[in-house]
Amino acid sequence: MSGIVVVGEAQLEAWRAKVTPPVERLGGGIWSVPVPIPGNPLRYTLCYLVPGDDGILVVDPGWNSDEGWSALENGLARAGAGVDDVTGVVVTHVHSDHHGLSGRLQEKGAWVAMHPEERAALDASGDPADWLRQHDVPEEEIAALAGTIRRHRMTDPAQPDVLLEDGDRVPLKGRDLRVVWTPGHTPGHICLRDETAGALLTGDHLLPRISPNIGLQRPGDSPLAAFLESLERVAEHDELDALPAHEYRFRGIAARAGQLRRHHEERCDEIVAVVERLGAVTAWQLAEALTWSRPWAEIGPMRVGAVAETAAHVRYLADRGVLELRGGRARPAGKPAGRGQRIS
Repeated sequence: MSGIVVVGEAQLEAWRAKVTPPVERLGGGIWSVPVPIPGNPLRYTLCYLVPGDDGILVVDPGWNSDEGWSALENGLARAGAGVDDVTGVVVTHVHSDHHGLSGRLQEKGAWVAMHPEERAALDASGDPADWLRQHDVPEEEIAALAGTIRRHRMTDPAQPDVLLEDGDRVPLKGRDLRVVWTPGHTPGHICLRDETAGALLTGDHLLPRISPNIGLQRPGDSPLAAFLESLERVAEHDELDALPAHEYRFRGIAARAGQLRRHHEERCDEIVAVVERLGAVTAWQLAEALTWSRPWAEIGPMRVGAVAETAAHVRYLADRGVLELRGGRARPAGKPAGRGQRIS
């Protein structure tokens, strides 16, 4: 990938071999600890241990399972610490593979911090089948896909003790760790800039190979517009190493942000072309006709993310007058839009 330099070579080798990478000590005293995600192609979350004067900060502790808890404990032991040394937890966002173990650490006395928009997401409720029907998912698909959504919902997730806004300093003594708000993947997603380590902990916002899911979940939101703006913001931190929550560490933040921007430009072009060819289509019909990393018939539970991401792109294009949304269907708007001109 042009402009991308792999820093986590052992992580890359493990990713290619489909095995768990090692626990590693990084610059600035940070430790990288892989925490397994059961039954998920991502396989693990890269949790980070950040030392401070008053203890250790855990960033994205990972999926709540006994295996995951053991992996976290082992990582702490490698860092010469234990669970009782954890003073706080910061979650980049409240998906289960990031926030799951926060509750166990909170029970042991650690404070938990997140962006206010993520706290609001914790309180979200509703039947996932209703969301699927709103996007015209066929009835024969709803039971299985609603089950997928429910399995990824946390039961009684840890509520935050600390709320972190853009630019805030994380309350870890002896460490200059600053919040960079990067909405898109979720409304309250944050990255963390660590001056001591010369690194940006990017969560799911910026991964070296995978494009994070940018899905429409809440009426009135435009997550793709927010994500594209966030890409511009993180590109300003190009001098730092990227420490993502999945895959492997890399250098070239601005280059990767540019690649993701171009990916969404191409997706928007494809969506417009499909709508012009098929006419008025639902989010499900449109998703079915798009190009994915594997054939639509083989996507399985990932169809949830595919429909959500398709809807987010349609919302973005409709907001810019390139498409029209009427009766839950996307239609050509008749407004010319040349390649690369819709992403702004």
